[in-house]
Amino acid sequence: MTATLSKVDRGRAQEARPRPPRRYRMSNLDAKVSPYLFVAPFFVLFIAIGLFPLLYTAYVSLFDWEIGADDPPFVGFENYSTLFQDDQFWNALFNTFSIFLLSSAPQIVVAVVIAALLNANLRARTGWRMGVLLPYVASLVALTIIFGNLFGPQYGLVNDVLGLLGISPIDWQASTFGSHVAIASMVNWRWTGYNALIILAAMQAIPKDVYEAALVDGASALRRFFSITLPLLKPTLIFVVVTSTIGGLQIFTEPKLFEPSGGSGGGAEHQYQTVVLYLYQSAFQGYDLGYASAIAWVLFMVVIAVAALNFFLTRRAVK
Repeated sequence: MTATLSKVDRGRAQEARPRPPRRYRMSNLDAKVSPYLFVAPFFVLFIAIGLFPLLYTAYVSLFDWEIGADDPPFVGFENYSTLFQDDQFWNALFNTFSIFLLSSAPQIVVAVVIAALLNANLRARTGWRMGVLLPYVASLVALTIIFGNLFGPQYGLVNDVLGLLGISPIDWQASTFGSHVAIASMVNWRWTGYNALIILAAMQAIPKDVYEAALVDGASALRRFFSITLPLLKPTLIFVVVTSTIGGLQIFTEPKLFEPSGGSGGGAEHQYQTVVLYLYQSAFQGYDLGYASAIAWVLFMVVIAVAALNFFLTRRAVK
C-alpha cells in the first residue's frame, strides 16, 4: 500500500512540475531537426540528378530502345549478353585499363613528391603552389590540341627529341601503346598538380611535434618521410587513389579529341577507344540507347569493384 501511494505521489509531483518554456522546447526541436534540414538539399539534388538517372538508365538497358522509338520492346538482359560477347567492348575495356594504369600510378607518385617539395621552405611558395594548378584550370580542349601537336607523327616535338637520341619516330596515333602513353601524358599533366595540392594540405595538417621528436631521436629526413609522413597521409592517399580510379575509368575527352579531325574518335582500329567513348558512339552515333545504357551499368559496376579493390590495397600498403 505504501509503495502504491508513493507511486501516486511521484506521478502527481511530475504533473505538478512546470513545463519547460516554449522557447526552450523550440530550441531543443531546432537542435534535433536543423542538421537534417542542412543536409537535405544535397540529398534532394542527388536524388533528382544522380539517383534517378542511374535507376532510369538501368530501366532503359532492359529495352531495345532507339532514339525516336515510341514503344521500345522489352528484351530483358539481352543487351548485357550481347555486350559480353562484343569484342569491341572488351577492346575498349582493355584500352581504358591500360590508359588508367599508365596515368594514375605515376600521377599519384609524382603528386606526393611535388607535395613534399612544396612543403619545404621555398621562396614564393604561394606562387609555386598556384603554378602547379595552372594545367587544371587551363582549357582541356587547348591542352589536347597542344599535346596532339607534341605527339604528332611527322612534326611532333616528342619525335624530334627521340630522333636526337637515335630512336626512330613513333606514330603515336596509330600505335596502341604509343597512343595510350600520349593520352596518359595529357591526364597526368592535367591532374598531377591538383592531387599534389590535396596531399600538400594533408601534409601541413601533420603536427610539427611529431617531426621534432623524430629529429631529436636522430631520424633522417628520408626516414621521417617514410615513417611519419606517409603513414599519416593514409586517409588522404586513399581518397586520392579512389577519386583517380573513378576519373581514370571514365576518361572520355582526351581520346575523343586526340584523333585528327574527321575521325569518329578512338582511332581507325579502335586502338585507344575507351568504354565511355564507346558508350557515346553507341548512344549518339548508333542511336541505340538500350545498348549504351547496358554499357553504362557495366562500367558502373567495374568502377565500383576497382575503386573498392584500390581502397583495400591502399589501406594495407600505407601503414
